[in-house]
Amino acid sequence: MAGSTHTVTNQPPPLLGYDVYGTDQALVAAVERHLDPELLEEARGELSALGRAAGSAQLQEWAVQANENPPRLHTHDRYGHRIDEVDFHPAWHRLLGKGVGAGLTAAWTRPGGQVRRAAGFLVWTQVEAGNGCPLSMTHAAVPALRTDPELAAEWVPRLTSTIYERELRPAGQKAGALFGMGMTEKQGGSDVRANTTSARPLAEAGTYVLTGHKWFCSAPMSDGFLVLAQAAEGLTCFLVPRVLEDGTRNRFLLQRLKEKLGNRSNASAEVEFEGTWARRVGEEGRGVRTIIDMVAATRLDCVLGSAGLMRAAVAQAVHHCAYREAFGGKLLDKPLMRNVLADLALESEAATVLGLRLAAACDDGGEQERALLRIAVPAAKYWVTKRCTPVVVEAAECLGGNGYVEESGMPRLVRESPLNSVWEGAGNVQALDVLRALRREPQALNAFLQEVGRARGADHRLDAAIKDLLTELADLDGAQARARRIAERFALVLQGSLLVRFAPPEVADAFCASRLGGDGGGAFGTLPHTLDLRTLVERARPLV
Repeated sequence: MAGSTHTVTNQPPPLLGYDVYGTDQALVAAVERHLDPELLEEARGELSALGRAAGSAQLQEWAVQANENPPRLHTHDRYGHRIDEVDFHPAWHRLLGKGVGAGLTAAWTRPGGQVRRAAGFLVWTQVEAGNGCPLSMTHAAVPALRTDPELAAEWVPRLTSTIYERELRPAGQKAGALFGMGMTEKQGGSDVRANTTSARPLAEAGTYVLTGHKWFCSAPMSDGFLVLAQAAEGLTCFLVPRVLEDGTRNRFLLQRLKEKLGNRSNASAEVEFEGTWARRVGEEGRGVRTIIDMVAATRLDCVLGSAGLMRAAVAQAVHHCAYREAFGGKLLDKPLMRNVLADLALESEAATVLGLRLAAACDDGGEQERALLRIAVPAAKYWVTKRCTPVVVEAAECLGGNGYVEESGMPRLVRESPLNSVWEGAGNVQALDVLRALRREPQALNAFLQEVGRARGADHRLDAAIKDLLTELADLDGAQARARRIAERFALVLQGSLLVRFAPPEVADAFCASRLGGDGGGAFGTLPHTLDLRTLVERARPLV
């Protein structure tokens, strides 16, 4: 029996048994803003069901199990046969099955699908971010496959299915399939044109044999993979099935699994192609053009994933401070802690609003919206993913020593937080892509200025920030050294415009003062004390 000194007092209850979607006011408002009214009732039902599942004790336990029992590589069976299989904990399969069943790979097949999926992906990241990788790659593979109508007819119905089948067998025998990708090689990284994997054509039109090595291949037990290899006409995109139509395993040799900082539930492998059968996707020599829409989709998922991690961390911090007492009162009511929480909540809301706006542009598909995405996606990917780690670390500090203890769940969020800034091109790649869009696609800047211009005159600090950005763009000589500064300003101005137009005045005022007007410090918790900080914190509080 525990002694009287072990009586537990002044500890918050676990943040469980709540609707992760329904208690996120910024996310709910964004969905209702961007979806057609006739879709709202169905979307609310789907997202609330997903939100309640995400906030349940059962799924949170599965997330812990999936991370405490990382995948294991089996290159050979007991008899010495090469099998190249990865064994995942059952909790991983349960979570991945629920993600597929919730439509997180089905955006392309239903109206408003991008906004609905974006909201769901943001919610689902808060359960366990590792299984978001195969969900994201499967989702993103669809536009690349659509460059080949025959391949699209064969594969897209499987990838957009809501049925998860974990067994390795020919994809044609499965009701649903998952996709991975293998683009980077050890000598090139993001410089995919430096790839040395070679593709030799076979007698059957469109089929090849690949030879080479891929440095990162996530979710290697997927049913198919998009890879880049050098063909006669140059860098080309290929589809590599994991299992061939006759039931034999393709030559997909897993050399090792990466030991990663975070994302530990998900397997990332080095893979050798040695006589590996593949089908060409798109034209020879047009590999980058073939995958460009796929890259944009995964970059947007990096924004959404980081927004989800921020929201999870901020929700935990606000929840803790709502119950924890110190120095004669609730932490939530202490002016300095309130300032910290409000600042964190502001960053989280700005990321959420931006991510959903970009998803809505994907749903629209018009020329103007496509031009906006060309510059806004890399800018958002650069900035939001960069902000994720400091937000999560500061939120963990709000829990004090408890936030440094594994059982709190915060260390897992901290380890996960840098990933999205690295995946699909690190910060410099994104910033330089913004410059590339400015130089090559003037319609992208025009679309951006029209978008932020919708808030012109509503806040003098936003107006000044737009003017400063234009001044920055007046001289692009030597812009590479300023590329990060430019990308940051694009993202902040777009976030400010969206919040001024759509968020409560207290939120917009705080953002413009601190992020655009210079009235804030280098650390969180330095908002002007004259702002309505209590409203910002209460808006971010997850009510159980």
